[in-house]
Amino acid sequence: MSSYSTQQRKALLAYLSRHPDELLSARQIADALADEKISLSAVYRNLAQLETEEKVRRSSKSGTREVYFQYLDTESCKGALHMSCVKCGRTFHMASGNAALFAKHLAQSEQFTLDAADTVLYGTCADCRDE
Repeated sequence: MSSYSTQQRKALLAYLSRHPDELLSARQIADALADEKISLSAVYRNLAQLETEEKVRRSSKSGTREVYFQYLDTESCKGALHMSCVKCGRTFHMASGNAALFAKHLAQSEQFTLDAADTVLYGTCADCRDE
């Protein structure tokens, strides 16, 4: 791996670590890193590698074809159940007690085991609901 791509990876990881609770498109990330001289294709290459390393999760919002990425390599994200606002795009962690109750209820009433690491619930956050 060249030092240039290592620098790109470091810049990308630094940016993602500052935005762990957000779903970001590759274009948004590339735009944010424009001053670092990182191209959109370099962002995609690095995101693909980070996805195989399970440091980012790829998802898509209901009703769109655009792909979004969320940084997972933080302690606060490990095992957290995520909720994403369809209006503003912010992603939140469900309180761990609520997530445990939700998972327990699904297991008992639906005989379904929830994989919290790959689950995002979509809805409207309190800020957007109150607008």
